[in-house]
Amino acid sequence: MKKTLALWAALTAVALFATGCTSAADADTPDRTAPPAGAAAPSAAPSAGDKAPEAPSAADQRAAAYRKWGLKPFAEPPAPPAKKPLTRAAGGPVPVISDIPTDEKIVFITIDDGAEKDPGFVAMMRDLKVPVTMFLTDSAIRGDYAYFEPLVGQGHGVANHTLTHPNLRTLSQEAQRREICGQQEKLAQRYGERPRLLRPPYGNWNEATRAAAKECGVDAIVLWRESMQIQNMQYQRGDRKLHPGDIILAHFRGPSELKGTTMTEMTANLLRHIQEQGFTVARLEDYV
Repeated sequence: MKKTLALWAALTAVALFATGCTSAADADTPDRTAPPAGAAAPSAAPSAGDKAPEAPSAADQRAAAYRKWGLKPFAEPPAPPAKKPLTRAAGGPVPVISDIPTDEKIVFITIDDGAEKDPGFVAMMRDLKVPVTMFLTDSAIRGDYAYFEPLVGQGHGVANHTLTHPNLRTLSQEAQRREICGQQEKLAQRYGERPRLLRPPYGNWNEATRAAAKECGVDAIVLWRESMQIQNMQYQRGDRKLHPGDIILAHFRGPSELKGTTMTEMTANLLRHIQEQGFTVARLEDYV
């Protein structure tokens, strides 16, 4: 019996010694199947049918920008004419215009004074890239000249709407000259370029206005054929429709003047009227 117990103890000791050696060896031997320390785990290989997502096309991006404002994209306007159809002859009188002679189905948007400074309108013009010409009055914009800087940076035209918005027909030629030339200087100082176009407040002008405008370096006095209200346009012609080359008047206005409608909503209404009649918008300064 003693021999049997001694033999069992010896065998047990041998087994324990072997197990310990194996465990120690396993601990010291690196796992050849594991990635090195700090290495990223291998990613699954792409299947043959996987494709990288395609970036949206320029047309898709443009459509999305218009949808944001509840609109459809406009047709691209034609290339500007090689020679402007309206120019002031050297030394000649300043022309007075309400439209541009053209057969193309284009119209021109002009926006007056600058009283309303809606940040949403800046974003809207950035998204839509519809050209407008801003006829600015210093008394309306002097509280926030900076508001118009991004619009100028987007390429929209800056034009003259006098210093204080008077009825020019009630002023002498010298007083008209001060109103017009003074605003020429203000706008050149603020936005880097002397305007070439003048809109007299209320559309009121006389020959003294033309003479004063000429002294101030104005190339054209710009009136209009249609004016945008809130929902609809007012037409000067009896057929109540747009014609090629028409100049449209709008204003920088907000909810207090538009019966709760915002500047961007009014602008969207205007653009729909233009589009529904089959027209697109061109840049006025390319034609005069």
